[in-house]
Amino acid sequence: MVRSKDLFDDTTMSFGEHLEALRVHLWKAILGLVLVVIVTLYFGDRLVAVIRAPIEQALHRHGVAAEDSVGGFDFWNTVSSWFGGGKPADGEVPPTGDESQADDAAPVEVDEKTIIVKIWPSDLARALHAHDPTTYPRPARIADEPLISLPISAPEFREFRKTTLDMHRPVTLNVQEAFMMYMKVALVAGLIFASPWVFYQMWLFVAAGLYPHERRYVYIYMPVSIVLFLGGAAFCFYVALPVMLDFLLGFNRMLGLTAQIHMSEWVSFAITLPLMFGLSFQLPVVMLFLERISMVSVATYRANRKLAILVIAILAMVLTPTADPGSMMLMFLPLVGLYELGILLCSRAAAKGPFNERQTA
Repeated sequence: MVRSKDLFDDTTMSFGEHLEALRVHLWKAILGLVLVVIVTLYFGDRLVAVIRAPIEQALHRHGVAAEDSVGGFDFWNTVSSWFGGGKPADGEVPPTGDESQADDAAPVEVDEKTIIVKIWPSDLARALHAHDPTTYPRPARIADEPLISLPISAPEFREFRKTTLDMHRPVTLNVQEAFMMYMKVALVAGLIFASPWVFYQMWLFVAAGLYPHERRYVYIYMPVSIVLFLGGAAFCFYVALPVMLDFLLGFNRMLGLTAQIHMSEWVSFAITLPLMFGLSFQLPVVMLFLERISMVSVATYRANRKLAILVIAILAMVLTPTADPGSMMLMFLPLVGLYELGILLCSRAAAKGPFNERQTA
């Protein structure tokens, strides 16, 4: 007798065996989640940089923020320093002497303490002539003279540059907020990356009580659902968010206001909105599932298309945090397309639903 390769064949189980199977699958799901969270904690600085990228790029586009080269938080080196006294996270060595004297003796270089000023040579010559007419003669007028770059160096320029960057960078309002934000991003990312494994373990347990025709839908729905969820989240993060941020920052600029971004609120916003898009992109799967269990027919979907479009418009208005038409259309149009895709999938599927199969089995 050839044993079936179906993972869900062993369905004859007592209540105690079901509890034991639940315990095993639950521990496997938790173990997989913990391992993925450890990895996301290690790469937490890169994940935070990914979350920060849309708002910082939008600020830069609107001339609010300047580019900088601030390094990320090194989780591994920081934890190692707690036990072995490693180097500071940023790797900088504190100054030990009078920095101004060293700056006076050092040659002028283009660095954080130096700014470049572009001037006309004739303007420089006139300024020198006004300062000392005997040494510097009056300059002659030169047509189409090129600009020259004049480096000016002072320790105060570095502090000015740092202050300017800090004013327009996302901020935290208390000392523990950065740590909690780091952990939140790592945990949410771990949960997202581990979700296929967690769902798989849960379905291994649930499918033991399903009929064969019902298990077939598990194989179909779960991969499609995951792809739609990740696709909706990616669409929101890389397409919808920049449009929303441009509108919001443009509105601030129109009112003469400067946006100062609270980092923890931005992280919550940047996590919640893609989640809403991902869930809303499940529309074709929900439509196909309802049609398969004979609750709604394809004819009903087609007859109520106008009503469905109205409901989708209301959902787009509620789920998008901005009131501009562009952001609403970015959710409205994909959902209308997904509704039509759901009708197409239902019309191509078999007419018999699972409940009818159960009754005729």
